[in-house]
Amino acid sequence: MDAQELIEQMGKKAREAAAGLALLNPEVKNHALLQMADSFLSHEDNIKSENQKDMKAGEDKGLSKAMLDRLLLNDSRIDEMAKALQAVAALNDPCGEIYDMHVRPNGLKIGRMRCPIGVIAIIYESRPNVTAEAGCLCVKSGNAVILRGGSEAIHTNTIIARLMAEAGTAAGLPEGAVQLIETTDRNAVSALLRANQYVDLIIPRGGTSLIKKVAEESTIPVIKHYSGNCFIYVDETADLKQAVTIIDNAKTQRPGVCNALETLLIHREIAASLLAKLAPILLKKGVELRGDETVCTLVPSAGAAKESDWDEEYLDLILAIKVVDSIDEAIKFINDHGSHHTDAILTMDYRHAMKFLTAVDSSCVFANCSTRFSDGGEFGMGCEIGVSTDKLHARGPMGLKELTTSKFIVFGDGQIRT
Repeated sequence: MDAQELIEQMGKKAREAAAGLALLNPEVKNHALLQMADSFLSHEDNIKSENQKDMKAGEDKGLSKAMLDRLLLNDSRIDEMAKALQAVAALNDPCGEIYDMHVRPNGLKIGRMRCPIGVIAIIYESRPNVTAEAGCLCVKSGNAVILRGGSEAIHTNTIIARLMAEAGTAAGLPEGAVQLIETTDRNAVSALLRANQYVDLIIPRGGTSLIKKVAEESTIPVIKHYSGNCFIYVDETADLKQAVTIIDNAKTQRPGVCNALETLLIHREIAASLLAKLAPILLKKGVELRGDETVCTLVPSAGAAKESDWDEEYLDLILAIKVVDSIDEAIKFINDHGSHHTDAILTMDYRHAMKFLTAVDSSCVFANCSTRFSDGGEFGMGCEIGVSTDKLHARGPMGLKELTTSKFIVFGDGQIRT
C-alpha cells in the first residue's frame, strides 16, 4: 500500500470514528483513558524495550544528549504518561457545554455549544510522550486523531499508540479513534497535509523546519507550535539570590524542551553582581555561555555571541547572555528576537512586572518564576497538545477547550421573521 492509499484508509476510519466520538458520554471516554493509563503501567517493560531500540538508533546517528533525553522513556516517565491520562480523565468534559445564553426581544434563546473539531492530525518529533498526551486530549475532547511521530521514535510511538487503540476500543471507543502512521515514508506526511476531505486541523510540533514545511504545504488549517527561544530579563530591582535559582532551573533542569531558557537579558546595573553568582553555577553544570562584549569582560570564559545567537533555540546546554540598559530595551529585544513562546521578567518592581506582562508579545509571559512552567500539566490542563505561538484559534498551552470549537444554538417557540 502506498502512502496515498494509507492516508486515505486512515482518514476514512478517523472520520467515522469522529462521528461516534462526538456522541459518547463523558463516562465512556474517561473509562477509556483510565484503561489506557493502566495499559501503559502493565506494559512498562515492553515500552522500555521498544524505546531502547530507538535510543540505540539515535546514539548511532549521533543525536545530541538533549535530543536523546527527549527520546528516553524510563519508569518514571512512563508513570508520568499514565498520570497525565488519569489527570485528563478527571477534568471536566468541555463537549456539550452551553454558554453565552441570552434572550432576544422576540423570545428566541440564543447561545453557544462547545463541540469537537472533528479529525485532528498531529505531526511531531522526538518526544514519544506526545503520542500519549495528544491521543488522550483528542479522545477526551471528542476528536479522532491521526498521529505522525518522527522516525527517531518509531518503535516507541508504535507500541504506545497500539496500547491506546486496543485499550480504547475495548473500553467502548469507536475503532480508529487513535491511529498512528507506522511508516517513516515522508510521502505519508505530504499526503496527510492534503487530506482535506478527512482532516479538519493539523498541529505540528517540532523544529522550525518541520513547522515551516507543514505551514507551507498544508491545504488544511494549521495551528503552529514554533520554536521556543525563551527569554528571561533580570531587572535592576530583582532579588539576585532568587534570580540565580530561577535562571539555573530554566536553563539546566531539562535543556532539550521548548520552554527551557535560551537567552538571558540583564540590566547593566546588576550585571556584574549577578554574573559573579550565576556564571560559576552554570559553568559547573557544563553550560556554554555566549555573551556580548560586556558579558565576555565580566566572564572571561564566555564565548563571543554572534548576531544569530539571539534568535537561536539551542535545546542544549548553551545560553546566550546580553546586557541591556532598560526594561524598554529588553522588551523590544525580546519582541524582535524571541519566538513568542514563553518569556519572563525577574523584578521586585510591580510596575515593571505589569509593563513587561503587557508589552511582551508572547503566548506565555511570566513574572518571577521559571519559564519551565509553560506546560499544560503545570497549568492544570492535565497535559497539552502543544504550545501554540499563533494568535488564532488558540494561543499558549493547548488543552481540552482549545481542541474544541463552538456552534450557535437557538431555542424558539414558533417565532418567524417578518
